[in-house]
Amino acid sequence: MSTKEEILNRLRANVRETYDMPDLGFAKTTHDDPVAKFIETATTTAGARLIEVKPEDDLNELIRQAYPEAKVVSSNVPGIRADRNPDEVACAQDLDGTDVGVIKGEVACAENACVWIPQTMKEKAICFIAEYLVLIVSKKNIVSNMHEAYERIQFNDYGFGTFISGPSKTADIEQSLVYGAQAARGMTILLTE
Repeated sequence: MSTKEEILNRLRANVRETYDMPDLGFAKTTHDDPVAKFIETATTTAGARLIEVKPEDDLNELIRQAYPEAKVVSSNVPGIRADRNPDEVACAQDLDGTDVGVIKGEVACAENACVWIPQTMKEKAICFIAEYLVLIVSKKNIVSNMHEAYERIQFNDYGFGTFISGPSKTADIEQSLVYGAQAARGMTILLTE
């Protein structure tokens, strides 16, 4: 049993009062065209750059065009040329200095442009330490709302995943908007067929 499970079991054993789960039978937001809504939300609200990939496009070339100044690309996505592989580094700190991290998204949500990133790599730090992120998302994996997204989520052996929606930003510091405070300064979504 993992440490996480041990902690959760201890918490469950000390619950004094329980409550019924809320009724989730209410009508959820749906979109006639979830792909179009995802594109709109990702490029406006989330602040990501989005490139619709044509079948003849070379993903490596699109990444190099989007980030021509990048010196270090990290990825374990098959077919992506990378200088570092998060599966092969000794520790997370070895990913420090990554200009572009390329990650494959599993499920994308149209209502808020969140993309579910399961941990498919040894060092998940790549999701947060890279200066810029490139998320590869298939149009067929875009759903209307978070309820649908959660129904599709499956955990793998690592047992970790995260939703990412656009570059990291905060306005907590002296009330001025800062990009890259907690994670990537910018994000590009490669939307594939």
